[in-house]
Amino acid sequence: MAKTVVLERKPLSLSERTYLPQIATGLKTTFSNMFKEKVTLQYPEEKPAIPKNYRGIPTLVKDPNGREKCVSCQLCEFVCPPKAIRITPGSVPEGETDRAHVEKAPQEFEINMLRCIYCGYCQEVCPEEAIFLQDEYSSSGYSREEMINNKEKLYELGGTLPDAHYKWDKKKNEEDLGNDH
Repeated sequence: MAKTVVLERKPLSLSERTYLPQIATGLKTTFSNMFKEKVTLQYPEEKPAIPKNYRGIPTLVKDPNGREKCVSCQLCEFVCPPKAIRITPGSVPEGETDRAHVEKAPQEFEINMLRCIYCGYCQEVCPEEAIFLQDEYSSSGYSREEMINNKEKLYELGGTLPDAHYKWDKKKNEEDLGNDH
């Protein structure tokens, strides 16, 4: 059978019984913080500074002429680790002569933001520079369906970005070909 050991506690001193040192320490902390610069932001009106290498919400972007950059190659869908991207390829609408060299366009393009891990692989692998990770970090919804961004919402969030390559501008391509000869 185990032997019971009784430990004797030493009696509390007067300061320990009145908690005065602990109260003084708490007041000292409070007063030292009262005169510091405020760090509270009035969110969502004020937002914190975002680091330069921040990876935010993936979006689709259009070229400066308002054309769809995505050619439905599906590389982003294949490289996505959590399989958050779903693309249904479709044909390019007839009558768009400025996109004659493009074979496909996305009929449907969805990114499930509940699955997305913000890795940035989709942006890195996109040969057309159609996917960009924006500086947006606040995404919310009341249901799971609201967290699935369809093609229209992705273009709304992404907007139009300048195109450094002018890949689809025939004039620019013709000038480049003329300079090569």
